[in-house]
Amino acid sequence: MSKLMLTGSLMVVLAMSGCPMAKKVPLTERPQTNVYDGWRLGVQAYSFNRFTFFEAVDKVASLGLDCIEAYPGQTLYKKDAKVKLIHTMKPEHRQLVKQKLKAVGVKLVNYGVVGLPNNEKECRKVFDFAKDMGIETIVSEPPEDAFELIDRLCQEYKIKVAIHNHPAPSHYWNPKKVLEVVQGRSKWIGACVDTGHWMRSGVKPLEGLKMLEGRIISFHFKDLNEFGKCDAHDMPWGTGKADAKALLAEIHRQKFQGVFSIEYEHNWMNSVPEIRKCVEYFNEVAGKLKPSD
Repeated sequence: MSKLMLTGSLMVVLAMSGCPMAKKVPLTERPQTNVYDGWRLGVQAYSFNRFTFFEAVDKVASLGLDCIEAYPGQTLYKKDAKVKLIHTMKPEHRQLVKQKLKAVGVKLVNYGVVGLPNNEKECRKVFDFAKDMGIETIVSEPPEDAFELIDRLCQEYKIKVAIHNHPAPSHYWNPKKVLEVVQGRSKWIGACVDTGHWMRSGVKPLEGLKMLEGRIISFHFKDLNEFGKCDAHDMPWGTGKADAKALLAEIHRQKFQGVFSIEYEHNWMNSVPEIRKCVEYFNEVAGKLKPSD
């Protein structure tokens, strides 16, 4: 398929989706580029799992952000609900994703949570997709016997793998287990810290951060209304029980460099106003911690 045909296809897809192109926000106005050098703020597309990936991209752009983390299985666009964003998607659909992202000035930085089994052929499918799409970090909860293979592929592809924690009793709910499996591995393997799932599991986020110092690659950053309860839900950052200000201060102390993905799993159909409050909070607190020049 020619480049011209692909461009035309994208325009048709967008027109039929009923989702207009979001206005591209100048980079100079985006929080992650002028608030704290080395900290990038984005959104995990799962926050918009009631919508298509294209709609999620537009919502991210409307927030003034330029980073998105995709998850496998989200419907790509309204034209055809059978087309999903996943590492096995057809080349022409990958190209549509690239063009959509470029059109609104959003970068696909992370991908997950996705399986990485102890099977080189299957793992390479994920790594090949990540390389083609310019993805920096694969977020996963691999079986422990897969880490030798994964570490080798990380170094080969120059792509990081971040171990995610779902709530207890999932395998990596306790940061001690994450710390255990990364011991002796290269710096290409570390943690994707989900502060909300830690709270649901009874893990104090500040203690977890200190435990994983030097091994944190990325975040699914959350602030919940209650601690230690499975049914606790997201709140705008700084208004819940996480003590988000203290967490950001600790992350600053650790000299973390990387991506914060807002994963907002509440008020699903109209979460943008609450996510915007998270952006504003990040902008205020991070800017005071280390103002960029």
